[in-house]
Amino acid sequence: MNVLVTGANGFVGVPLCRLLARTGMRVRGAVRTAVGGTDFEPIAIGDIGADTAWDAALKDIDVVVHLAARVHIMRDTAADPLAAFRAVNVHGTIRLAEAARKAGVKRFVFLSSAKVHGEASAEHPFNEQDLPQPCGPYAVSKWEAEQALAGIAGSGMQLVVLRPPLVYGPQVRGNFLALLRAVGRRWPLPLAAIANRRSLLFVENLLDAIARSVSHAAAAGRTFLVSDGEDLSTPDLVRALAAGLGVEPRLIHVPRALLLWGGTMIGRRAAMERLTASLQVDSRRIRRELDWMPPYSAAQGLEATARWYRQAGDSAAV
Repeated sequence: MNVLVTGANGFVGVPLCRLLARTGMRVRGAVRTAVGGTDFEPIAIGDIGADTAWDAALKDIDVVVHLAARVHIMRDTAADPLAAFRAVNVHGTIRLAEAARKAGVKRFVFLSSAKVHGEASAEHPFNEQDLPQPCGPYAVSKWEAEQALAGIAGSGMQLVVLRPPLVYGPQVRGNFLALLRAVGRRWPLPLAAIANRRSLLFVENLLDAIARSVSHAAAAGRTFLVSDGEDLSTPDLVRALAAGLGVEPRLIHVPRALLLWGGTMIGRRAAMERLTASLQVDSRRIRRELDWMPPYSAAQGLEATARWYRQAGDSAAV
């Protein structure tokens, strides 16, 4: 089987190409410039957008795994953030999917986000039957891309959509790495009073789910929420990371209302709400329909992530 992976040199792309190649697939990796490892054939496609040329990348390809995206940015400096997200995540995805269908690609696996359901799951864990209520430009762009793909795919090209929550693991960046750094430096964190529940996904579990979605017949035309299946509170997450780092967690008891008030005062209320609210997903559909189980527990995933950070130290950039 010949597979094209977009974003092949990214956090998920690098280990995914390695896994697919290990299973005997021929992997081509779409990257901005033609550099790559030994696990995929690199092909330079430049920036992804409405005018990207995909013909060479798609030659003889059976399955496309579309990982590349403009990701969630906490402090976006774009003049029009939604337009910037749409340019890559919607128009770029449409361009790729239309080219893939024309090239005879049999299956298109799209990495979306659990954020299409919203930023908080108040009454019950989100499931695939819940009406999407995306909040923010990133989530809106992912939901619009899903809708566009549903219109492009058909009898000639199957669509599989995966919606992961926060993905973590070695080489993680962004907010998760910032939390690792804070825990590792034993900074006091005012999170002891938070009684939320958050679904997470270890990157190795995501890779396994993607690989299953590439080849399993029952994945065709389906949308799946994917998680480790072991939801944690924010304080429990801090404690697990601290254990992996070999330090004592420094958790301070501050009421959530006071944290939200403080977030409002410094212009970070939305970020504080995300940190302290619950966001759970129900991943039973992919387990049932694709006979999939996460190969690693959350404890194993968090320990592996902490071990990587211990070894990387200050070279791990936020």
